[in-house]
Amino acid sequence: MRYISTRGAAPTLDFEAVTLAGLASDGGLYIPESWPSFSRDEIAALAGLSYVDTAVAVLAPFVGDSLSREELHDLCKGAYGRFAHAAVTPLVQLDHRNWLLELFHGPTLAFKDVALQLIGLLFERFLATRDTHLTVVGATSGDTGSAAIDALAGRAKVDLFMLHPLGRVSDVQRRQMTTVLSPNIHNIAIEGSFDDAQALVKAMFAHQSFAGRFALSAVNSINWARLAAQVVYYFYAAVRLGAPERPVAFSVPTGNFGDVFAGYVAARMGLPVAKLIVATNVNDILHRALNEGDYSVGTVTPTAAPSMDIQVSSNFERLLFDLHGRDGAALAASMRGFESTKALSLSPAMRAQAAELLTSARIDAEDMALAMRRASEGSAMLIDPHTAIGVAAAQAVDLPADVPIVTLATAHPAKFPDAVERATGHRPQLPQRIGDLFEREERYDILPATLDAIEGFVAERAVEA
Repeated sequence: MRYISTRGAAPTLDFEAVTLAGLASDGGLYIPESWPSFSRDEIAALAGLSYVDTAVAVLAPFVGDSLSREELHDLCKGAYGRFAHAAVTPLVQLDHRNWLLELFHGPTLAFKDVALQLIGLLFERFLATRDTHLTVVGATSGDTGSAAIDALAGRAKVDLFMLHPLGRVSDVQRRQMTTVLSPNIHNIAIEGSFDDAQALVKAMFAHQSFAGRFALSAVNSINWARLAAQVVYYFYAAVRLGAPERPVAFSVPTGNFGDVFAGYVAARMGLPVAKLIVATNVNDILHRALNEGDYSVGTVTPTAAPSMDIQVSSNFERLLFDLHGRDGAALAASMRGFESTKALSLSPAMRAQAAELLTSARIDAEDMALAMRRASEGSAMLIDPHTAIGVAAAQAVDLPADVPIVTLATAHPAKFPDAVERATGHRPQLPQRIGDLFEREERYDILPATLDAIEGFVAERAVEA
């Protein structure tokens, strides 16, 4: 398997190199040169497999010759052995047609663990044979940071610099990052938004005189390996609900489009996905793009679902690459225009092509709270605000009655106790394994959201290539 950049000018890489590289050198995102394809029989054969064995089957085509099947199995076993549920990502029935795919049983209680526990082991495996010290930079709106920190804390040959927007993540999310005191972990609270943090990470990769001094890599979903790991749970859930004999729809609460694009990849591989529902909050750039062709940046509105308070959705570029006919030069020109004007239009033909698989819904604060309350009263379940947006979107979209809908439950409700309690009257408790979180010492630095400040901080602490 070879990987190409969405912007067409970066070197073609194998899985190992693309995992360590993160962002492409031309500013684009890496994507497979062609999509692997699973037959109906191959999908049917996944039924009854453990999550680890499902992961090996789904990931093997993406890994190619970079790992043997046995090495991949050992890494997946190590990554998912830390999850608190034997099924890793269990399906739970919400009502007669709606299901929750619980993705929060990892060590930091969010779906990011599913990919990042594996990424940490992949970094360690690939670096073991290289004379390279990796400088990992990332931006988080809450959950990526804690998951990456847990996965990389104490690992040899890796330093992690994680940016989060000061005061715009929940107390639980912040403390899960800032109470990890390993010397290779550096938490930076920037005086700005998540979009500012994400832009700073991309700017570091693009700044050649800086990036050339360090072996930079990424843990955000701009890293292909992370996104590939998320493809697995679409297959795992769908075969348990009857695939390939019947299609399954998925409702995905999203801001950065990575989790949705993983579902898109699953569909391109042959999984019978009836529809991918892109569930946004009032920061609705993806909803506007898919429905009106208006991919233009507005002002970020802080909400009770902070991981979705995003206006620039990095992974949308991967979809745009396909919508541009996989023409890297054309997409690069389009993205240069977007970076200059903060606006981009999708043609009617592009929207029609996207609509074959994708639909969307914009969920406001009232409908989000209503979904939390209904889940509590009707199904005796507490769900977090992001999951509630997915559930509300699933109920808002018109699909055939015989199609089951799986909402990705992206975070444990205890990560957002205030919002859950306001909506339901019940305050969720942290699992016992992190019950002492608020007694732990915190450590982080506050910096202005400027490239000079961030690069200076990193340069003082990172190991040069």
